[in-house]
Amino acid sequence: MKQLAVFLAFALIIFIYACGGSGDNSSADKPAPKSMIEEPAADDGKGVGEIKEVSLNSPLKPAMVEKGKAIYEMKCAACHKLSDQRVVGPGWKGITERRKPEWIMNMATNVDIMLEKDPAAQALLKECLVRMPNQNLSIGDARDVLEFMYANDGQEVGN
Repeated sequence: MKQLAVFLAFALIIFIYACGGSGDNSSADKPAPKSMIEEPAADDGKGVGEIKEVSLNSPLKPAMVEKGKAIYEMKCAACHKLSDQRVVGPGWKGITERRKPEWIMNMATNVDIMLEKDPAAQALLKECLVRMPNQNLSIGDARDVLEFMYANDGQEVGN
């Protein structure tokens, strides 16, 4: 009987060790292989969001400029001036020369994600100290506002 107990104890020790019960968790402390670590995407200046490409109108479409102006007056004018004066947010003068159209539209339509992931948007937040609220602009509304921004920066508006 004593031999059976010793045999069972020995078998149990071997079973525990074989199943990982040795207490050696050194592999848990090792960093993941580089292929498993997500590399940050290169900043292409287009921002983060679904807007990947914008075809600009030349000359600008008057109907879009007017719609964009109306949206600006209703949702944007309280925080953004058409000059370079900063109120709550930065002024819009020259924005189309400093930012790509995709970035502007992504900021207008996906402000929360842009502030979370885009370095330029994060820098603006540090400068202005106030998060831009989500104005729930559709892609079409943002495109109209973009057209208005280009008109504000002196681009030619068609007939």
